[in-house]
Amino acid sequence: MKLVKKPKYKKNLHLINDEINSPEVRLIDEDKAQLGIVPISKALAIAKEKELDLVAISPEADPPVCRLLDYGKFLYSIQKKEHEAQKSQKKVHVKEIKFTPVIGEHDVDVKLKKIKEFLDEGDKVKVTIWLKGRQKRRPEMLDEMTDKIMKILVDIAEIESPPKKEKWNTHILIGKKRGDKDAKA
Repeated sequence: MKLVKKPKYKKNLHLINDEINSPEVRLIDEDKAQLGIVPISKALAIAKEKELDLVAISPEADPPVCRLLDYGKFLYSIQKKEHEAQKSQKKVHVKEIKFTPVIGEHDVDVKLKKIKEFLDEGDKVKVTIWLKGRQKRRPEMLDEMTDKIMKILVDIAEIESPPKKEKWNTHILIGKKRGDKDAKA
């Protein structure tokens, strides 16, 4: 049996203080002012004097670009920016509405109204048409209802996936019409 070694991970995202191997660095102070190219020993001395960390912001550059900053606060600000970016993203949910072939006209209208609400909220809707009980003896009912629903859905939404037929049900994924966004703008 062969033992597999786990890879060693860096504890820091950036090279800091003594981890920087270059003889010279381009130094930027805590106020983002450039101090020029200085030897690494002088940069470390300045960092120690100001009680800050020397962080390699761009280690691939020649010479590497380093900044004087509090590394803990720097990581916190990066984390905060990522959190804000994630918060502003809209998550798309998939809602499901089910129909049966023997549904009444009023019930179809109520479900279509609910579908429109979901689409206006920015969600996608999975429309399921399914047979139950004795309806399974007449699978042609499923095709008739699918055609009827498809004719209605074409007017109110964009069909994202064509009807997928399984044994006793059919699924249709729909989203908001692209033209609706332009009409509101």
